[in-house]
Amino acid sequence: MPPLTSSAPPSAVRQPCHWQSSLRSAVRDPIELCRLLELEPDSIFSHQAHRRFPLLVPREFLQKIEPRNPRDPLLVQVLPHPDEDHQPNGFVRDPVGDAAAQQAPGYLRKYAGRVLIMPTMSCAVHCRYCFRRNYLDPAFFRPTSPIGTPPVGTNRPSIANDDRLDHICRLLSEDDSIREVIFSGGDPLMLPDEQLARWIGRLEPIPHLTTLRIHTRLPVMIPSRIDECLLESLTETRLQVVVVLHVNHPREIDDDLVDGTRRLQRSGAVVLNQSVLLRHVNDRAETLIELSQRLLEGGILPYYLHQLDPVEGAAHFRVSDERGRALISQMRNRLPGYLVPRLVRELPGEPHKIPLS
Repeated sequence: MPPLTSSAPPSAVRQPCHWQSSLRSAVRDPIELCRLLELEPDSIFSHQAHRRFPLLVPREFLQKIEPRNPRDPLLVQVLPHPDEDHQPNGFVRDPVGDAAAQQAPGYLRKYAGRVLIMPTMSCAVHCRYCFRRNYLDPAFFRPTSPIGTPPVGTNRPSIANDDRLDHICRLLSEDDSIREVIFSGGDPLMLPDEQLARWIGRLEPIPHLTTLRIHTRLPVMIPSRIDECLLESLTETRLQVVVVLHVNHPREIDDDLVDGTRRLQRSGAVVLNQSVLLRHVNDRAETLIELSQRLLEGGILPYYLHQLDPVEGAAHFRVSDERGRALISQMRNRLPGYLVPRLVRELPGEPHKIPLS
């Protein structure tokens, strides 16, 4: 792929740096994004969509986008597009019923034996199809919802303070049916290492907890996030750690990400991947097959292929169930079973993901 051109200083785009510095330098201006990628913004960028859900993308991810290609499958995941301004009925603000499942700020109970905790609502990237994209709007939260001080480089709220952490740990301690804690968000790896270590340290004394699952896209966006402090926290905990990455397209995988996932595995973590099935991104069998093969090269196993959650602003990404089943069938014909993800949908109130194939 041709090198990314930019009038910005080379150090702002190419020089390796600490992950928090990368967050600070992330691109937030769609016009700047178009300039960096040598694109004309008039036909591909919506000011209205940007106001509703602002652009945020690290420069490391921009390196993977093909310049001068407005249909690049990585670009369409992050650029506010005019298609977001025309949404059909049935696309809503809370498509998976998070508000109803929230029993305390940042504490969601949906599934037997598991609790979903959102230590922060900050992300390193604003994916246009994100089912929690409306959490940027304080009006979306209930009065007891997790509004706090955002981590560095973002404007999403955080719930990583002592009072809320104490309350969550009390709830966990009182319910011995819970074995697994799932860190979601936002992106839990947006927490600084010391805060993340504090969360893990508070979970460890709860005797019935056995597993910590971390859902994250941050290593895909900024691979340097997998640093020694993070690895130390994951190595030292008694909990079995499962890291679920979010990779949608094979070009999102590079040597830095593979190196990071190998280090995660050496720390004792199980590393899986989930993707979202997205129109014009990964809705071709060849793309999904290559994605599974590239994941395996990094020691990552495909886990879920999610059907799009019908969130406001994302209808243009929708792929039919029929098309999704056909893609999975083609993958089964060409790949070993362990490289074929499960096609699923999440429905509000259901006790598990709904298999579609």
